[in-house]
Amino acid sequence: MNDDKDLIRRAQREMRDAHDFDPRDPLFGLNRSELSGPKLSRRATLRLLAAGGALTMAHVLPGLRPTTAMAAAHGGGELRAIWSGVAEITTLDPARIDQVLQFQIASNVLSGLMHINNALVAEGDLAESWTVSEDGLVYDIKLREGLTFHNGDAFNADDVLFTFERSSNPEISIHSRVLANVASLEKVSDYEVKFTLKQPQASFLTKALERSSGRAMTIVSRGALESMGPAQYGLTPVGTGPFKIVEHQMGGSVILEKFADYYDPERPKLDRIVITPVDGTEPLAAAIEAGDAQYVGGNPLPGELVDRFASNPDLVVDIKPGPGFQSVWFNPWRDAMKVESFDKPLEELKKEKGFMVRLALAKALDRDLFVTQALFGNGVPAYGTINAAMGFYFDEGLATTSEQAFDPEGAKALLAEAGYPTGEGFPTLKLQTTPNTRRAGLVVANIYKEVLGITVEVDAKEFSVGIEEFNKMDFDMRLGGSGGDYDPDDGLVDWMQTASKFNGPARDTAAMPFGFFSEAEVDSLTDQQAVTADPEARRELVMKANAITSNKVACGFLYHPVDILVHSASVTVPPENRIPGLCDFDRVTIG
Repeated sequence: MNDDKDLIRRAQREMRDAHDFDPRDPLFGLNRSELSGPKLSRRATLRLLAAGGALTMAHVLPGLRPTTAMAAAHGGGELRAIWSGVAEITTLDPARIDQVLQFQIASNVLSGLMHINNALVAEGDLAESWTVSEDGLVYDIKLREGLTFHNGDAFNADDVLFTFERSSNPEISIHSRVLANVASLEKVSDYEVKFTLKQPQASFLTKALERSSGRAMTIVSRGALESMGPAQYGLTPVGTGPFKIVEHQMGGSVILEKFADYYDPERPKLDRIVITPVDGTEPLAAAIEAGDAQYVGGNPLPGELVDRFASNPDLVVDIKPGPGFQSVWFNPWRDAMKVESFDKPLEELKKEKGFMVRLALAKALDRDLFVTQALFGNGVPAYGTINAAMGFYFDEGLATTSEQAFDPEGAKALLAEAGYPTGEGFPTLKLQTTPNTRRAGLVVANIYKEVLGITVEVDAKEFSVGIEEFNKMDFDMRLGGSGGDYDPDDGLVDWMQTASKFNGPARDTAAMPFGFFSEAEVDSLTDQQAVTADPEARRELVMKANAITSNKVACGFLYHPVDILVHSASVTVPPENRIPGLCDFDRVTIG
C-alpha cells in the first residue's frame, strides 16, 4: 500500500513539473539540449505531451512502475497471426493507408524518422539525433548512416526529401495536411536534413515524423516505387524496417521475413510472420482456439469473444484503454436524413425535417445498453471524437450537455414532428457493418426498434467493400470509426473538417458538395487548435469544435473502444511492443 502511495506522489510531482512552463515559450520550458536526440528524456516527453494538452496520469504511471521480468523465450521461428474483421489488406503504402489494421503491418516494414515507445517517449528511428532552434522552428536531424532498403538501395537524405514531396502532395497522399505546418525541408548533406516550421509545434516529433500514427513521414523507397509502380508498392512496400514483405496478393496472406541488415542487430527476434485476414467472428475464434493462429491483430476483437478467450488457459488476453471512437454514421444525402447545409444556427437546423430525424436517431442511442449488450462492458459511451486518452481535451461533461444525450421521449417527439409518429411511414434503412460487427449492428437496430418503432436492416459487408462505399457516400447508415487517435488532430482534422481525409473522399462532388458533415466554424476552430501551443487555449478550441460536431450530429457518436490484445500463451509480447493501437513485432518471441 505504501509503495502505491509513493508511486502516486511521484507521479503527481512529474505531472506538476510537466505543466510548469510559460505557454508562450516556443520550447515549452525546455532547453535546446533537452529537445535534442537521439532520444527524448522522460521529462522532455512529458513536457511536450503537456504542451500539446495530451498528458494524463495514464502516461505517467507506466514509466514509474518496475517492469516485470518476462519468461525466457527463444529467438527465431514463425508467428502465425490473423487480422480481425477484414477479408483483404488493400494497401500498405503509407500515403494511402487509411485504416489502423494497415499501419499495424506497415509499422513493421517501413521506418519513420521517429517512433514512439510504450511510454509514449519519442525515439529516433531513422533519425540518429536532432537539435531544435531556440525559437522552436528549426529541427536539424542527423540520419543513420550505412543503412539499406530491403531491395539493397542505400538510404540517405534524398529519400527523406522524396518522401516529404510525395507526402505533401494531396493528389498522392491522404496525409498531406499533417505536414501543413512545415515551411521548408532542406538537405544539408547526404545524412542531414533541416525542417523549418511556420509555427512552433509541440507534437512535431511525435505526430508529423512518427512512423505509425502520423504516416506522413514514413520513409518510402524511391527505387522500389519507380521499378514496381504504386499499385504493386501498395501490396509489397519496400522499407528499411525490421521485416521485409516476401509475399502478398490481394485477398491472401501478408508474409514477412526477418531483414538481416536491420540497423539493430538484436532485432527482430522472429524469422517469419504470416498475417492472414479473417472476416467473421467464428472463423476468427476457430483459428485462435485450434492453435492455427497465435496472435490477433487488425480490427477490434468482437466483444462476445473476450470472456471466452480470457477463460482459455492457452490464451493471453491483455486489455488497455483504447484511443479511438466508433459511431453510427448518417448519410445527409438520403431523403429521410437530408441536410444540405450544417452552416446554420442549431435552432434553425432543428426546424428542418432531415435534421430532426438525425437528431432523433442520435438521441435514441442508449449507449450504456449498447456497451453492455454488444461489447460485454468493454467500452465507454462516446459523444464526440475526442477520447479519454487525449488527456484534458476529453470533455466528461459532454455526456450530459450534448444534444445527443440519451432522451427516448425527446427522440420520439422529434421523429413525430418530422412526420413519422411512432415510426409510421419511416423508410427501412440499411445499417452497414462488417461481418465481425454484425452482432453490434443488431443491437443498434433493436434499440431503434424499441425506442422509435423504426426498422433498420443490418447489412454486413466485407470491410474493404464497406469502406469503399463509405468513401463514396453510398450508404444509409454505417457502424464504424477510428483507432490510434492520440491527439485532437486525429479526431478533428482527420474526421470532422470539410476537407478531412475520411469525409467522403470518393463521392460525386457535383451531387454532394460535402461528405457526411461540413460546418464552417468547426473548420476554423480545428485549423486554429492545430497550431495553438498554449494547452488551455487549445483545449478551449478543441472542446468547442467537439461540442458543435456533437450538437449538430456529424454522426451518432456511440462508444470509445478498449484495446484488447489476444495471443497464444506460447508467444511473449514484451512491454516494449505493447503500444495501444499498434502491433510491433520486432521484440516478440515464441517460447
